[in-house]
Amino acid sequence: MALMFVTVVINYLDRSNLSIAAPELFRELDIDSVRAGFVFSAFGWTYALMQIPGGWLVDRVAPRVLYAAALILWSLATVMLGFAGSFVALVALRLVVGALEAPAYPINNRVVTTWFPTRERATAIGFYTSGQFVGLAFLTPVLAWLQARLGWHAVFVSTGLIGVAWGLAWFAIYREPRAFRGVNQAEIEVISKGGGLVDIGNASSRSPEKRTGSTWSDLALVLGRRKLWGVYIGQFAVNSTLWFFLTWFPTYLVKYRGLDFATSGFLASLPFLAAFVGVVSSGVLSDWLFRKGASQGLARKLPIIVGLLISASIVGANYASSIEGVIAFMTIAFFGNGFASITWSLVSGLAPARLLGLTGGVFNLIGNLAAVSTPIVIGYLVDGADFSRAITYIAAMALLGSLSYILLVGKVERMQA
Repeated sequence: MALMFVTVVINYLDRSNLSIAAPELFRELDIDSVRAGFVFSAFGWTYALMQIPGGWLVDRVAPRVLYAAALILWSLATVMLGFAGSFVALVALRLVVGALEAPAYPINNRVVTTWFPTRERATAIGFYTSGQFVGLAFLTPVLAWLQARLGWHAVFVSTGLIGVAWGLAWFAIYREPRAFRGVNQAEIEVISKGGGLVDIGNASSRSPEKRTGSTWSDLALVLGRRKLWGVYIGQFAVNSTLWFFLTWFPTYLVKYRGLDFATSGFLASLPFLAAFVGVVSSGVLSDWLFRKGASQGLARKLPIIVGLLISASIVGANYASSIEGVIAFMTIAFFGNGFASITWSLVSGLAPARLLGLTGGVFNLIGNLAAVSTPIVIGYLVDGADFSRAITYIAAMALLGSLSYILLVGKVERMQA
């Protein structure tokens, strides 16, 4: 869980470092709001496109090897962003980073399903997912300070070098449950009897199922179930709010609310801290409900639905006259987004055992179409100095996501394939 937490911190720093550098970077390269939307969205194009191939790899390549390779390669591409000198170079390198980060969350899902019994899984998912918020909350001011002292180039170089070092550390440390030093048979049995798939990495345990369907029939299966579409659409909604904060939020504060960058670096951390509290408390609450006898569906879906409804409160920022009021609404909304961010617990509970990677890939593909659409839509919705239509769009997506979980998902139980 600690290994995944650190990996997610680095993963999201490399997704969001562009937003921190953006005000100075776009001014230096003379990039307007429409072209800025395309730069922000470039990551999402290849990240979404490569989810199914990435999920396919996750079902076939050990997490120790695949995660280390992906980490090192996307981090090297991040370093190169520090030397980009044009709109085209920015877009091209962000496309590369997106493609190489694609397997990350399907790997996380595979690892947590391997290592944790069902009753502990939402807490584990909440903990490692919190890395995407707590890392940004504490490191956004650091990166803002680094940019002020050394320029926007240093933001990309520093985060990229950290990622390379951590990729080597992951390869040195991570092992599957039966191979991890210090794990005894009693712990293996606790995980296995509780629903953890401790032997999913063994070819002998997977081969009979692997022969039951082709890749195309497997894809048809994970695209053909209504309840899976419920979580797919819901994830698109959760990510719509998330990608606003990962891309346009600092620019919104600086350009449309008149903050200077040094001040906004600290104020911008407050919503991320709230999201951290939201996702950790959501995971603990979900597992507590499950242990107290609630169905897996109620225990997993209730925090997600409530979180999405809270996220819709972001629309209140349109009516706030002070920066304190804006930050308050943003903080409440991002708390809700964090509270809704245990969505991978549903993939872990619904996906056929032999198709964890593929199902996670499709889930992340559709969910991360928001990484493509949200920055571009916001770029077009911004009207001069008016950001209100963009904020209203984010609120509407949150409401759509809550309806998807309420109306489409139904009973949560592992599907057979």
